[in-house]
Amino acid sequence: MDEVTARIEALPAARQGDARALDALFRDVTGFTPRLWGKIFGYGRYAYTYASGHSGESLATGFLPGASRISLHIMPGYNAFPEIAARLGPHTRGKACWYIKRVSAVDEAALRDLIRAGLQDLSHQWPVSPA
Repeated sequence: MDEVTARIEALPAARQGDARALDALFRDVTGFTPRLWGKIFGYGRYAYTYASGHSGESLATGFLPGASRISLHIMPGYNAFPEIAARLGPHTRGKACWYIKRVSAVDEAALRDLIRAGLQDLSHQWPVSPA
């Protein structure tokens, strides 16, 4: 069993269905095989170097199924995508995360568009590659 499947199976039963649905959706939209970045399911990666000289590597997009909400990591978080947000359904936002309660509560087409738009936005800043 790979680490992604093991992590999904280790989730509380109430979150496993959402995690499986999101894993399938992110794989389909990105074409990337996931890897775990801590507890986050990540699809693709990018390396960055800021003007300050700080550099690192991060997941390109992904999700974290939490106890009360799911964090959708739409990097690098510079764009609010208002047209997609209006179609998505109930959600809240942080800097680079969008929060939903469950996958079934949001519009799948809008979620797919959000993931694509986030990757496109990120690729204008930094090269994105498979994890």
